[in-house]
Amino acid sequence: MQTVLTKIALAASLAVALAACGTVGQDFTAPANVAGIDNAAFRHGASAADAAQLPKQWWSIYGDATLNRLEQSALQDNPGVKAAGERLLQALAQSGTARANQGPSVNLSTGISNSRTSANTSQGLALGNRSISGNNFSVGGSLSYEVDLLGRVKRMVEAADSQALAAQADRDGVLLMLSAQVASNYWQLRGLDAEMAILNGALDTRRESAQLVEARFNAGLTNELDLARAKVELSNAQADLHEVKRQRNQLENSLATLTGKPPSALQLPVAADPSALPLPPGIPVGLPASLLAHRPDLVSSVASLRAANAQVGVAEGAFYPSLQLTGNFGYASEKLRDLAQGGSRQFSFGPLALSLPIFDGGRNQANLDLSKARYAEAVANHETKLLTALREVEDALSDVEQRQLQGDAQALSQAAAARAYLVARTRYERGISTYLDVTDAQRSSLAADRAAAQIKTQRLLATVAVARSLGAGWQPDGELAKLASAPAAKVR
Repeated sequence: MQTVLTKIALAASLAVALAACGTVGQDFTAPANVAGIDNAAFRHGASAADAAQLPKQWWSIYGDATLNRLEQSALQDNPGVKAAGERLLQALAQSGTARANQGPSVNLSTGISNSRTSANTSQGLALGNRSISGNNFSVGGSLSYEVDLLGRVKRMVEAADSQALAAQADRDGVLLMLSAQVASNYWQLRGLDAEMAILNGALDTRRESAQLVEARFNAGLTNELDLARAKVELSNAQADLHEVKRQRNQLENSLATLTGKPPSALQLPVAADPSALPLPPGIPVGLPASLLAHRPDLVSSVASLRAANAQVGVAEGAFYPSLQLTGNFGYASEKLRDLAQGGSRQFSFGPLALSLPIFDGGRNQANLDLSKARYAEAVANHETKLLTALREVEDALSDVEQRQLQGDAQALSQAAAARAYLVARTRYERGISTYLDVTDAQRSSLAADRAAAQIKTQRLLATVAVARSLGAGWQPDGELAKLASAPAAKVR
């Protein structure tokens, strides 16, 4: 027994010495940023700070209690969030499976059998035409362990851990996208509330105008054409109001789905003052180089790169020897009462099997080439995602800037259109002009009012787009934070 233990100790020492020789593959370094973004600023926004500063619950910057409630409900009950959480659990389980390969596999077994050999075989004839029969009781354990000579198993674990980190970042990305969708749909709905208020006001004005024209027609002061025009404008405003209500119903149904509820379970009342849309909040932008640490999709991309890099090491490990250690120890006896006696002891050590690939028809080289090509593809995809992220921020900032200028211009148009309608109606009432002038002025005033409400809505949607493109207050933690803050290096 002492000799066996000595052999095991020697084998373990040999395995540790071999494992310390090195690790296959190269350690991961973060990819370099796209040229020119490290010190550059966004073209359409002031970059006074190194990073955007948004709260974790970023939607609270709007100060809307209904939006806050919808966001919390969506993050808690949306089925997509639950599915993303389950994908993360799957990735963690796969990581646990890979980690299990780093340790030995130990099994315990017991058995009971009854057997009888033939008396007419060569063995039975040698025993004088006798057969061997009886019971066999056994209990024992077995051990199997792959010695990680050059870190192949270590690279497998690294790849699995990186995939789990990518799944975690993807889960956070789902939460970010969901919160942005809820905010966008909500502000679109409130914008339609404002348009409904404008159309209801226009309906009241058109009813009064129709009554005025009808009274003048009955008094012989105008013609039937003016009366028909007044009725047409009244009907058009009613039709526009029904269209806005239809769009609002669809947005309400969409919000119900996003919050994990059936459409019939969510009914949002029209805002108490629908015409008073809030001013868009200011959002600090930061520098383009800070995007990597604030967008979960980019951190997920880096984690996927790390996994692809580790897979290259796994493929390289196939060219080197592998060492497998096996052994078992237990007791076996014909009689159960003799099972624990020293004479029933049985054990084996080995084989300590060392295998080295000699010829495989180029399979290992092809696998290595495949892993390297996948890593190069992942690098290119990461660069594409980074450029896309920069474009999204620039687009959103441009929208904020231009929508503000558009709103200023539209306010002048709105005031001029309201004045034109007042003048046209006064001239008609005095008999100076025809009702056609009033109709044209009504249309222009209504269009200007609705355009102003739509621009206010678009300004709010632009701020949502800015927040989403900047990561909307997301902050990585743990290993994700290390990935996000890892120093960039040239891609090999």
